[in-house]
Amino acid sequence: MTAIARAVPVDLPFQRLSALVEQDMEAVNAVIATRMASDNAPRIPEVTRHLVDAGGKRLRPILTLAAARLCEYPGEDHVKLAATVEFIHTATLLHDDVVDESGQRRGRPTANLLWDNKSSVLVGDYLFARSFQLMVECGSLRVLDILADASATIAEGEVLQLSTGRSIAVAEETYLRMIHGKTAALFAAATQVGGVIAAAPEPRIQALRAYGRDLGMAFQIVDDVLDYGGASAALGKNLGDDFREGKMTLPVLIAVAEAKAAGDDAALAFWTRCIERPSKQRDGDLEEALRRLAEGGALARATERARGYVTSARGALEIFPATPLRDALRDVAGYVVSRLS
Repeated sequence: MTAIARAVPVDLPFQRLSALVEQDMEAVNAVIATRMASDNAPRIPEVTRHLVDAGGKRLRPILTLAAARLCEYPGEDHVKLAATVEFIHTATLLHDDVVDESGQRRGRPTANLLWDNKSSVLVGDYLFARSFQLMVECGSLRVLDILADASATIAEGEVLQLSTGRSIAVAEETYLRMIHGKTAALFAAATQVGGVIAAAPEPRIQALRAYGRDLGMAFQIVDDVLDYGGASAALGKNLGDDFREGKMTLPVLIAVAEAKAAGDDAALAFWTRCIERPSKQRDGDLEEALRRLAEGGALARATERARGYVTSARGALEIFPATPLRDALRDVAGYVVSRLS
């Protein structure tokens, strides 16, 4: 297979941000360990521990902690909110793997493969319930509203992907709405609630939300680009999984739009067969897709879109004075795109 060469990304910006909230994150991990337990159903900690032990950077809860501390929050409820965000995220991963029939997550077999679909769905539901318990304990109706809305938006994004998937007629606007639901909505909520729990001025709360939203948009676009040129170890899944599943992601959207504009019937026929009827894919089709996306510039243009969101995310933080936390958040936004370097 001919793949785009990728250097191992340097995650120093993320390490710096993590170090700034290290003690808070230790408290979050303790809450997660306690709340994912169940005396009545041993399968629940088995499944959740499998996913937790697989690693992952815990970026979303770290963003909640960093946002609260950036707003000089002196209390402890941000720890519960960070755990809430991680539980919501983990629940969606369990459900996603069932919907996508995935066999690998973070470089390990998925829970639905090791146990079964029923266990994954029900444990995901349990984590959603736990997340709402934690929200309520914080005593803020606004926080509850933000995270409940994000949970509903995530589900909408997944359903939108189901209803529009495997069609090369998907509009870019629809794709952007879908990735906002699937990914950016939780990023936005994670940062916004940090400001809310700190009782920050409203302009700062909205700036944090904008930062999280645009960071999430960039994050998902980068993931979509990496599917056509990343290393399996970095992706936590197999190269080309989106292609094999017939998912319309931004690189393919761009390539299809260019083929239509150029009247390239051969290219349109290729994408139609591979995306709309993935069961008809043949040996060599992934390599052909990689070649078309690279030579046609679709990967480069998708990457530029991600960089645009990163620039916007960084700009949202200008309302805050320069501090190590603010600068670390700015640098993490740049790290998201540096994974493509």
